[in-house]
Amino acid sequence: MTNNFLYYGDNLDTLRRYIKDETIDLIYLDPPFNSQQNYNVLFAEKSGVRSTAQIKAFGDTWKWDQGAAQTYQQVVEAGGTLSETLQGFRRLLGTNNMLAYLVMMAPRLAELWRVMKPTGTIYLHCDPTASHYLKLLMDSIFDVRNFRNEIVWKRSQPKSHVKIRFSRAHDVLLCYAKTEAAPFYQGYTQHDPTYIKKFYRHVEPETGRRYQLDNLINPNPDRPNLVYEFLGVTKVWRWTEDRMQAAYKAGLIVQPHPGAIPRYKRYLDEMEGTLPTDVWDDIEHLHGSHKERLGYPTQKPLALLERIIKASSKEGDIVLDPFCGCGTTIAAAQKLERKWIGIDITTIAINLIKTRLLSAYGETITKTYTMRGEPTTYSEAQALAEQDKYQFQWWALGLVGARGTAEKKGTDQGIDGRLYFHDEASGGKTKQVIFSVKGGHSSVKDARDLRGVVEREQAEIGVLITLQEPTQPMRTEVAGAGFYQSAWGKHPRLQILTIAELLEGKRIDTPPLGQANVTFKKAPRAKGEEPETPTLPF
Repeated sequence: MTNNFLYYGDNLDTLRRYIKDETIDLIYLDPPFNSQQNYNVLFAEKSGVRSTAQIKAFGDTWKWDQGAAQTYQQVVEAGGTLSETLQGFRRLLGTNNMLAYLVMMAPRLAELWRVMKPTGTIYLHCDPTASHYLKLLMDSIFDVRNFRNEIVWKRSQPKSHVKIRFSRAHDVLLCYAKTEAAPFYQGYTQHDPTYIKKFYRHVEPETGRRYQLDNLINPNPDRPNLVYEFLGVTKVWRWTEDRMQAAYKAGLIVQPHPGAIPRYKRYLDEMEGTLPTDVWDDIEHLHGSHKERLGYPTQKPLALLERIIKASSKEGDIVLDPFCGCGTTIAAAQKLERKWIGIDITTIAINLIKTRLLSAYGETITKTYTMRGEPTTYSEAQALAEQDKYQFQWWALGLVGARGTAEKKGTDQGIDGRLYFHDEASGGKTKQVIFSVKGGHSSVKDARDLRGVVEREQAEIGVLITLQEPTQPMRTEVAGAGFYQSAWGKHPRLQILTIAELLEGKRIDTPPLGQANVTFKKAPRAKGEEPETPTLPF
């Protein structure tokens, strides 16, 4: 029995189907929202008849359409404080994309409240564009009395090109408890070097230990039992005379000169650190030089999630992230020995999370979690292809460890995915396998097209992944493409793999990719250094 779960699918449906009442200790969510777009776009009046679009990995704009209108109607008709809040938002905002965002968040936040234990805590990561609306929404669900913090995280340096306002450089984390019984585990951060230099400026020559001279006078003058003479000075002291004498003999009390007020020597290395406030400016946003950076555009620093998890959970607790993206919450929970549940609606994210865990912990990690929601049968794969060809494509590529291309639709030049490898003793040239994925009808033309792409790209191998069984002309076409020669033998230059074959465990005929694969940028090992590998092209 595994302790952890990774779900592919809509988090609202997943929460309702799989997550029981009052089972989660800590929730962190960073729902997709693009604060860099034109603010006014979110307040433009919208209408439409299209079905609600699934949230894509990087298409994080919410739309007011029939799906949003239906959800609004369902929440409002259910009554209660949440209904009143959404009605107020509609009167204030009108039917626009901002209302759609709030409408889609409302039932998800209600479900998250349901699954939280009475001792649970939730952190909602957002930006200043919508944080004030989301706070009201959370007040209506979690109760204003359970609001804990509005945390400001300085996520980037100010942009100098902004001319009409102060530059935006922070995100907001809204923290709510389910009840007053939710625990909080106080942590400490390292002292700022400027603070140390200013307040711990004394250094013992013999030990090198830094210290400051602290006050020994009692702030309460009405303590006659603590009035006595010490080193020629009579004051109302903090300590009893016996304790003062013992500290003096131990060398912990310093009198700068005769007649001066003695002071207590407080060592820096005995202090726990600085108590964090609700302004976090000590956790740097990720940029190209960070080893943990995987190339996912909304990736958050591991240190950010570690602080949250340490503050509001203990070892063995269950941490849930319903918008888990590239899996930073999962990585932090695994590192800190918490149980975890991750949910994401894109196969891009699911594949990246699996790769991240494998890179950090090796093959044994697969035995510690259960994957749910991805197709496991041909009929389920067929249903995914009919529902969303884009997600089907990424899921199929994930079966062989490949990554999808970053090109926009219509500009992929016949390439749906790539897989990179090295098969020479000294590393040598980075080589590639080109993929084409067909979730519908396929023919010999698809095989010929792939052959042309392999030749154009000077790739070593081309693979056509098909939902349907290939025709004999297709098999004849790939058979005539010859072989790629590696140190491990000959490998067909063109190959066809069906979804049924992949589900049965068949894989590409290539050099052993366990040794040579450099397709994904690897996350740092849980213990050890990260190898140099290419970055994801997002």
